[in-house]
Amino acid sequence: MSEVVKARPRFGVMRLIDATGYRLPLAGFVSILHRASGMLMFLLLPFILYLLDKSLASEATFAGLQALTSGVFVKLVILALIWAYLHHFCAGIRHLLMDFHYGLDKDSARQSAVSVLVVSIVLSALIGLKLFGVF
Repeated sequence: MSEVVKARPRFGVMRLIDATGYRLPLAGFVSILHRASGMLMFLLLPFILYLLDKSLASEATFAGLQALTSGVFVKLVILALIWAYLHHFCAGIRHLLMDFHYGLDKDSARQSAVSVLVVSIVLSALIGLKLFGVF
């Protein structure tokens, strides 16, 4: 009477120990980037507000901050913040549309994830070109 019960394989379950065999879909990758960009903006918000306060204090501090932001490393940090904002904004619109039950099937979710990545990267590249003085 004893029967051997085989354990059914669990597909799509990602374990913390063995996450190497799981392939994250593009929509999940965009969702993780949405959270990471929100966290980046939240953590750097006090620093941004401090810089805004100092830039509005006097002309001398504004000139000092303008000289500080002329460096390449600082411009790359600013570009990362610009990307975080643009990606978070585009992914937020995507999530709002999904809340209204648009784009919930697999194909349109993948297409909207691709469009979020493309739009945020293209806009960041255009702003980055302007930031680095190309045009």
